[in-house]
Amino acid sequence: MSNQPLSKKQLSHLDADGDIHMVDVGHKTVTTREAIAQGQVVFPPQIYQQIKDADGMTKKGSITQTAHIAGIMGAKRTHDLIPLCHPLPLDKVAISFDYDDAQHAIIVSAKVRVTHKTGVEMEALTAVSIACLTLYDMTKALSHDIVISNVRLVRKTGGKSDYQA
Repeated sequence: MSNQPLSKKQLSHLDADGDIHMVDVGHKTVTTREAIAQGQVVFPPQIYQQIKDADGMTKKGSITQTAHIAGIMGAKRTHDLIPLCHPLPLDKVAISFDYDDAQHAIIVSAKVRVTHKTGVEMEALTAVSIACLTLYDMTKALSHDIVISNVRLVRKTGGKSDYQA
C-alpha cells in the first residue's frame, strides 16, 4: 500500500478545493438501486447454543424480532447518523437472521431498495450494524465475550456501477 494521501478526485465528498461537501445528485438519473450488506455476531459456544435452543427468546424478549425492528429503523435514519448521506424515501428494507453453527454466530443480512438518484449502500450497512448492536445489547447479560464482525457490502445494483463481493 502506498502512503500517498487519496486525491480529491478519488473522494466524492471533497470539492476541487479539498473542502467537505454533500455530493450533488441533482444531475443523476432516477433508477432502482439496491444494496445487500451482511455482518455477524459471534458468541461463546455455550452462549450461542443457549440462544439457539431458546430460538432467540430471552428475558428481554425475542432478540431477532427486536434487532429486526432496530435494523429497519437504522436504515431509515442513516442520514441522521452519517453526516453527508442524503435522506432517502426507501422502498424496501428486509432484514434476515441465520444461525451459523460452525462459527457460533448469528449472520445478519439487510437488503435495501430505493428508486432515486443515489444508492443505498450506507443504509444497508447501517441496518446490519444497528441490528448487530441490538443483538449484542439483548444478550450482553449472558456474556460480554460477543464479537460483532465482518460488516460489509455484499452487492449493489443500479446507478453508475454495480458491485458484487
